[in-house]
Amino acid sequence: MSTAEHREFLASVRALLTKHAGSAAVRAAMDTELGYDPALWQLLCEQIGVGALAIPAEYGGFEASLVEALLVVGELGRTLAGVPMLGSAVLGGQAVLLSGDAEACARLLPEVAEGTRTIAVCWASERGWDELGVREKDGALTGTAHYVLDGMTADTLIVVTPTGLFEVDPSVAGVTRRRAPTMDPTRRLTEVVFAAARAHRLGSADPATTSTRLRRIAWAAVAAEQVGAAERCLEMTVDYAKSRVQFGRAIGGFQALKHRMADMYVLLESARSASVAATTAVAIDSPSAAEDVWVARVHCSTALNTIAAETIQLHGGIAITWEHDAQLFFKRAHADAQLFGAPRRPVAQSV
Repeated sequence: MSTAEHREFLASVRALLTKHAGSAAVRAAMDTELGYDPALWQLLCEQIGVGALAIPAEYGGFEASLVEALLVVGELGRTLAGVPMLGSAVLGGQAVLLSGDAEACARLLPEVAEGTRTIAVCWASERGWDELGVREKDGALTGTAHYVLDGMTADTLIVVTPTGLFEVDPSVAGVTRRRAPTMDPTRRLTEVVFAAARAHRLGSADPATTSTRLRRIAWAAVAAEQVGAAERCLEMTVDYAKSRVQFGRAIGGFQALKHRMADMYVLLESARSASVAATTAVAIDSPSAAEDVWVARVHCSTALNTIAAETIQLHGGIAITWEHDAQLFFKRAHADAQLFGAPRRPVAQSV
């Protein structure tokens, strides 16, 4: 897509989310068993085609790219809607494609594109994404995958092991799923336990290469989400500063607060630039992808943490009440900084 087409595309996504994923809708959905509104996900897939964006046409997709898919992830960051875009449509779909298994792609991806099948990638150990939590022996999987996005209700599990990628039906014997406690109530994480569960090997891709590629995609996607969330935090803060009156004038008129909001804006725009660079690099798998994703991971995490904290400060006491959305963005900021691992080592290294 061209830049103009991207703007038009984003306008369509934002309009749909504004109508169907407002604060009240997100709060209602996060208390349900799914953690999101399935009707919203159906609308996004049917009217916008979000599930099909990064899937090749031969498998029922639009054959756009990860760029367009991550634009949607960014818009979802503005609302905190917990639909299975990041976990299933992005990471799940990419994991199947990375396996190189044509049969599995033809069988699974058309339904992912339609939004009728969700995939959860089982990856991390209890210590995080630098270690794999599940091992394979003679076609059976044993171990526990932690921090699995959309894992509780996924139709298909894709498990990354040291010996390759495996497809598992979550209903088979030996698979147990339990909801993991989280600080962020708008995002569900799951622990998936495998006890000699039978699995189907996908392709023959090198697991180390696959893990590295998935980590880069995941970090680029989270950076896009962080920019969307930071943008919404700044908007809420500016709107509040215009309406909150203190000492006979709107607080936004005080020079000190103007400076703080200007600093938030500069931080947001620099994070946006880093996110765009990472998204582009990952989409084309450029030689600079490792560095670009590393920069985005560090800077976008810092930006959202800082902007969310300033949002709390500039709103005053109201921002830490359950009724105000600022506290939800603050929790998302801290959770996203840890999701898929903190950047303590170069992303070029395999997990």
